[in-house]
Formats: sequence, structure tokens, C-alpha cells
Amino acid sequence: MLTAFTRAFRTPDLRKKLLFTLGIIALFRLGSVLPTPGVHVQNLAACFDQAREGANGNIYGMVQLFSGGALLKLSVFALGIMPYITASIILQLLVVVIPRLEALKKEGQSGQTKITQYTRYLTVGLGVLQSTAFIALARSGQLFPNCQSNVLINPDNVFQIVTMVLIMTAGTSVIMWLGELITDRGVGNGMSVLIFASVVAIFPSEMANIFQANKFTFAAVLVIGVFIVAAVVFVEQAQRRIPVQYAKRMVGRRMYGGTSTYIPLKVNQAGIIPLIFASSLLYLPQLVVSLFANAEEPNTVVQWISQNLATGDTPIYMVTFFLLIVFFTYFYVSITFNPTEVADNMKKYGGFIPGIRPGRPTAEYLNFVLNRLTTPGALYLGLISMIPIFALAVSGASQNFPFGGATILIMVGVGLDTVKQIESQLQQRNYEGFLR
Repeated sequence: MLTAFTRAFRTPDLRKKLLFTLGIIALFRLGSVLPTPGVHVQNLAACFDQAREGANGNIYGMVQLFSGGALLKLSVFALGIMPYITASIILQLLVVVIPRLEALKKEGQSGQTKITQYTRYLTVGLGVLQSTAFIALARSGQLFPNCQSNVLINPDNVFQIVTMVLIMTAGTSVIMWLGELITDRGVGNGMSVLIFASVVAIFPSEMANIFQANKFTFAAVLVIGVFIVAAVVFVEQAQRRIPVQYAKRMVGRRMYGGTSTYIPLKVNQAGIIPLIFASSLLYLPQLVVSLFANAEEPNTVVQWISQNLATGDTPIYMVTFFLLIVFFTYFYVSITFNPTEVADNMKKYGGFIPGIRPGRPTAEYLNFVLNRLTTPGALYLGLISMIPIFALAVSGASQNFPFGGATILIMVGVGLDTVKQIESQLQQRNYEGFLR
């Protein structure tokens, strides 16, 4: 692997792409530590150490993860890539619901360009909402509940608040632009690479905290982490290949078709999207509890929510989180893969699955196989996402177990995809690849 990496840097065009990607990542990390104007840096640094342990298990922790720890620092890139991810998910859902967007998707490259433009506009809108929400939390002291210091220099200055909202929103737009630059001129999918950089950035600090707390626990985490990574790699690479045969046909004087290919159906067809959906939905009970926290006589329902759904160490929370992940896995796979559409396209171009009649029988067969694959995929996502919660329940010491949930899924998934792209370019030049 090191030899292949050295040869990759010896190739001029590939070296240029790798250096360009590393430069964009460095710029992205610089913006993640650059404080927004109006932030009291000294007070923020003191509050950061107290609050970072609590950012886990909800959408607040999810934004903290995807921002690479920049959220609690109130930096220029504090929102990270989360607004773009949310906007992309919303557009994917709306494509199924709104006929106009569905028609744009079928138009090919031009329609996809239009949908991408809508995603950018929605990202900016979500950036305004999220930046306003987090600055309001910082202004009221709820962003750092255990810290009494004021993290804003002048929290009552409206001009300062508006400036901070604009700068954080502009930071989200710059992140979008950087991701597109990596996709066009670098190596790998730009947004995925930036997410990978954010997750990897906070990984060493988490491991260092475990090492300082208990060296035996650190060794145990490393051993468990190796097995988890191996299992995630195995499942992420697993797929069911459905063979497809195309019949020969004459077009003019030329013969087309007669080839064999396959439809790859992954076990984890949904990626980490169900985890994001489930975490976002379980943030609502925590929001309800925070809204009624100052009530003189709390409602019985609010008390029950506070005891069972506001924290991640209760059995009801664990079961609910697991069931939501399973549900959203089936839901997301059903809206992103349409067996009827795939069967119609195969029939249009003369393709068929051996032993299965074209048309409706093919769609029913694809739907049957997809459901059989989604079941282990949903259980796998649920178990991986429960690892940090189980670690918290068993140890009771730290909420930040590094090998679990979205962290390991992003690290393994994006790492494999990027290495495969580099390997394909090396193989074009007769070089030995990374995965050999």
C-alpha cells in the first residue's frame, strides 16, 4: 500500500489532484478553528472543555460530529456540512412527492443540475435557521449549560448577532463550494471527503481522553475497534449481484446487446441516512423538556419524557432509537430504489433476469430480494448505532465512544470509496492498487 501511495505521488496529474484535495482539507480545518467575530475566545475555551462531553446522542451531537468539533467553538465553519446533508435528504424526499422534481430527475444531467441548484438554495436557508438557533442558545447560556461565563462579547448588540448569523451562513456556503471543488478537481466525492475530515479531526482527541482516563480501557477500545472496523468493512462491501442478460437486437446494420451484466444491491443500501433521521426525531423529546424546564408544575407527560427519552442511557430510549433506525432504513430504501422503474428500464432496452419474465414479475422479484437484503442491513445499522449507547450504559463514564455509530460508518465508507477511486486511476497506469 505504501508503495502504491508513493507511485501515486510520482504520477503528475494524480499528485496534483491529491495535493489539491489535501489543500482544500487544510483550508476547511482552518475555518473550523477560526472564531466568528463577536465571540469571547477565552470564555469560550473554558466552556468548551466542560460542554463537549455532553454533545452526543441527538441532533446537537450530530452537528457537532459533522462540524469536526467546530460547533462548540462557534467558528466560521461551525455548522459544518450538516445543512447541506439535511437539504440533500429533503430534496431526495421531495423528488418522490413533487411531480415537477421527479420530472427534472428524469431529464438527465440538465435536470440534476437544477435539483443541485435547489439544494444549494435550501442549504443557505437551513444555514440561516441553524446559525440563528445556535447563536440564540449561546446568547441565552443554553449552548453551554454548565458554564456561567458569557461566550459572546456583546450579546445584546443586534448588529453583532446579525453579523455572526451572516458569517456562519457564508461559512456553510463556502463549505459547499469547497466540496464541489474537490469533486471537480480533486480525488473522491467532495462532500464525503469533508465529512470524513471532520470525523477524523475529533477522533484523536477522543482516543487521547480515553487513554488519560484509563489505559486498560484504551487497550480494550482498540481491540474492540479493530473487530468493529472489520465487521463494518465486511458488511459495507457485501452486495447481492442480480444477473441481467441483454438480448441481441439489430439497429440499422449493427448488432447491439447480447451482453451480461448485473444489478448490485448492497446490504446497507441506505448508508447513514436512517441514523440521521432517527437522531433528529429523538431530539424532539429533548426540545420539549427544555421548553418546559422552567415550569413551576411540570406536566406528567413532560416528566415521563424527561425520565425516559431525554437521555440516551434508558432502556426505552435505546429500544425507540433502534426501532426508528430499522423503520427509516426500510423507508429510505423504498424511496430511493424503485423496482418497478428498474424493471421497466430493463424491459425497454431488452434486458431480463434469467428465469424471470420481464415486466411485473421482474419488479416483484427485485422487491422480494430488496426486502430480504434490507432486513439484515437495518439490524446492522441499528446495532452499530447502539454501540456508543451501550458503552455509556456499561461504563457510565464517557459518552464519546469513538468506534461506533455515524463515526465508524463515515470513516469506513468514505475511506473505501476514496481508496477505490485512487486505485482505479492507478490501474489505468498499470500500477499496483491500494487494495491488493
